[in-house]
Amino acid sequence: MQPLEHLPTHLAQNLKALLTDIDDTLTLEGRLPASAYMALERLSEAGIPVVPITGRPAGWCDLIARLWPVAGVVGENGAFYFAYDHAKRRMQRRFMASESERSSNRIRLNALAAHILEQVPGAALSSDQPYRESDLAIDFCEDVPALPKAAVQRILELFGQAGTTAKVSSIHVNGWFGDFDKLSMTEVFVREVLGLDLAAAREQIVFCGDSPNDAPMFGYFPHACGVANVQDFVGQMSALPTYVSSERGGAGFVQIAEHILKLRG
Repeated sequence: MQPLEHLPTHLAQNLKALLTDIDDTLTLEGRLPASAYMALERLSEAGIPVVPITGRPAGWCDLIARLWPVAGVVGENGAFYFAYDHAKRRMQRRFMASESERSSNRIRLNALAAHILEQVPGAALSSDQPYRESDLAIDFCEDVPALPKAAVQRILELFGQAGTTAKVSSIHVNGWFGDFDKLSMTEVFVREVLGLDLAAAREQIVFCGDSPNDAPMFGYFPHACGVANVQDFVGQMSALPTYVSSERGGAGFVQIAEHILKLRG
């Protein structure tokens, strides 16, 4: 990983979009700093579409798409995107799975949740689980005392045994039925909302993240940026970002945004 200062000037000047994780990338110690929100505003005002790509639930994503200075949001690790048209006062919602598939999967995920909580003492359903459409989020350190790595690994194993796709974020293990992920729905969003071909534009897009569930994005985007806490996961990820900030969480995101804006003049 290279220092942020190595990010090319031509990239910033020709940037098509900035994609970013939320938890521990925009947030810092569990809160969204005013400086990070202002960075989103400044990027948007500079003509850069900003798109949160998150594991957070549909309920949160509806609010984010409506109220934040963003072009839209990809949620639940790629289960859907929401994009709000302010002129028409209409939300565009695009899911990977049909409503009937989501209903059927929810029954299976509820049973799996009970099994995981029985098998892994100290784990809990995430506090935002009631607002989820497509996945199951098991909390291992957000609202519960932090579990050891062996417990997190056991949660992953139980998800795998049930035939789900599972990813570890900085706070949750998320699992779902289906082969989608953050990257696959990002491709759909970029095509349908931004009017771009992701493969053709990926060298003009920056992704910002911090944890193992961001690895597909780090591996795909040549100019991916990590906030400093991504270094906590070195050795646990299949791909790392090209550049890294010196600050953690939201403070690191502000560094990335300010550097891009400075290079744009």
